[in-house]
Amino acid sequence: MKPKKAPENRYAALIEDIFLMGYKKGASEITFRRDDLLESAKKLRIDLPKNIGDAIYAIRYRMSMPARIAKTQPTGKVWIIEGRGRSLYAFRLVTNDRIVPNGQLAPIKIPDATPEIVTAYALSDEQALLAKVRYNRLLDIFLGVAAYSLQNHLRTAVANMGQVEIDEVYVAVDKRGRQYILPVQAKGGNDRLSTVQTMQDLACCAEKFPLLVCRAISAQFMDDDVIALFELGMSAGDVRILEERHYKLVPADRISREDLQSYDL
Repeated sequence: MKPKKAPENRYAALIEDIFLMGYKKGASEITFRRDDLLESAKKLRIDLPKNIGDAIYAIRYRMSMPARIAKTQPTGKVWIIEGRGRSLYAFRLVTNDRIVPNGQLAPIKIPDATPEIVTAYALSDEQALLAKVRYNRLLDIFLGVAAYSLQNHLRTAVANMGQVEIDEVYVAVDKRGRQYILPVQAKGGNDRLSTVQTMQDLACCAEKFPLLVCRAISAQFMDDDVIALFELGMSAGDVRILEERHYKLVPADRISREDLQSYDL
């Protein structure tokens, strides 16, 4: 009996097949439909999961593009998969597809205010990360605003993009009374921060909260439980890092006089 391929290999084979069917040399965008996943799976004799969108999710957040797709990328460009409406997607060339912490930044120590019972019962790295950001008011510290959690896992539809989900949405106000909407993308474990999620977050907030200033945030667990926070924006069609800070939550007595003096510099 022929062994089944691992999910990652199946997803790579599906995405590669769909891409190669639509690719022409010099193309910068290739559209496809959700039903194309079903047709490719049937052709390749691949068993799809009940949620066939997991193949798209895996490529966006867990895996690299298959090698045959990567070979078509011009120098300085990478392929991403964007939503383009209900059951419609597109491969598009951009400058960057991942948001990666800068390993040279020194972490800033913050007294840990996370309730121990919350830490004990968090069911996933993502939940734990969102809880630590919330209870330690890291967005307030990072952005210099008063931020308040509005909703977790906001699922909605956006015009010309289809369904999107934001891990957590905050509203905020600054010292001048200016109000903000803060979509937060959080990733832990093996999942990676994606520029596609940032594009979706920005588009969603522009449509649903047009009167508020949108500041897109990404959060990532690093080694030794350091939390990397990014503020992201769009420039010339690509996602750019506007600000990055790393925070280390510790007991208050582990913040030394030398630490405090170094933060004055």
